[in-house]
Amino acid sequence: MARGAWLHAAAGLAMLAMAGCATNSGPDPTEQRLSEVEERVGRIDRVVSNQSLIQLAQRVDSLQGEVRSLSGRIEELQNANEALKRQQREMYNDLDKRLSSAPPVADASASAGSAAGTSASGAGGDEQSQYNRAFDQLKSGDYTGAIAAFRALSSAYPQGQLADNTQYWLGEAYYVTRDYANATGAFERVLAGWPNSRKAPDALLKLGYTQVEQKKVDAARATLQQVVSRYPGTDAARLAADRLQKLATPR
Repeated sequence: MARGAWLHAAAGLAMLAMAGCATNSGPDPTEQRLSEVEERVGRIDRVVSNQSLIQLAQRVDSLQGEVRSLSGRIEELQNANEALKRQQREMYNDLDKRLSSAPPVADASASAGSAAGTSASGAGGDEQSQYNRAFDQLKSGDYTGAIAAFRALSSAYPQGQLADNTQYWLGEAYYVTRDYANATGAFERVLAGWPNSRKAPDALLKLGYTQVEQKKVDAARATLQQVVSRYPGTDAARLAADRLQKLATPR
């Protein structure tokens, strides 16, 4: 009887051992759960990474577009700046030529009509000396000083022997500093007050130039055509014809 009980107990232990082995050989639920979590985290990381890359790529494309736009704008500004520099050089060169070909004393004698008139003492002498000083400032490139000096001279001698020259060079000083409104007024005063002055052809020519700079193209064409018709064979007429040709050529 004792032997049978022992055998029964041994069989029971054997079955428990087999059950334990079977249990131990299966997957651990905790580890399985951890593996699933890790897999999900990996998928989330990949999704986030892909979205970040997409956003980064979009940002790069946007920045590249901005760079292209800025590059185009810079090129436009560079071209405009070069055109402005060329225009400014043309203005200075034109003024230099006029200054070199019209010394103050020669201008004064032509305006006064006689050498005696330009060398007279008293008020005439004061006008001449002030005119020479203003002219020297203009030649030296002191345009602000020249404008102030010619304006003062014009106020002191509105009908002086050099008044037409004063107004003309005042207009030139305004023109080279791109003050086109005042340049227009000065050139128009020459034409209105001294239509027979030696400065009249140049004043009409520079009035046309000024209108071009003011984008008044139709008015400029009409003014330049007047130069050609009124003063044929002169340097002013030749320059007016050249500018008319440029205006007729599409840019």
